[in-house]
Amino acid sequence: MELEGKRVIAADRATVWKRLNDPETLCAAIPGCESMSGTPEDGFEATVKQKIGPVKATFRGRVELRDVVPMESYRLVGEGKGGVAGFAKGEAEVHLSDTEGGTELSYVAKAQVGGKLAQLGNRLIAGVARRLSDEFFDRFQAEVEKTGD
Repeated sequence: MELEGKRVIAADRATVWKRLNDPETLCAAIPGCESMSGTPEDGFEATVKQKIGPVKATFRGRVELRDVVPMESYRLVGEGKGGVAGFAKGEAEVHLSDTEGGTELSYVAKAQVGGKLAQLGNRLIAGVARRLSDEFFDRFQAEVEKTGD
């Protein structure tokens, strides 16, 4: 499945870039994130609890940043395992550009699920993926705009 979207964040590009690489900001923005550690250079590890349809799971995963063009773009590649619930893996290309009112963040993401999650059906998974994506960017935008740094 593929998701794409754009957001205008009321902050300069340097601030948005810094926060996109900050594990505390990312943890606060990821729905269900319980912990996140690591660095942009070495990758991030996270624990996330989610309920997807009737399936509740704790996912432990790793995300790496690739094709990094500082202050402009990167590609996130990650995979999480949720025990008997299955796995999720995917990647997202994130681009920043200056725009009136701040910084435009655009993304294209691709995701795959397996195990019990895959048995839930594409319509349910696609709906949940869209909701989680929207919630992440809503929360990320709020985190960046509330502190302004």
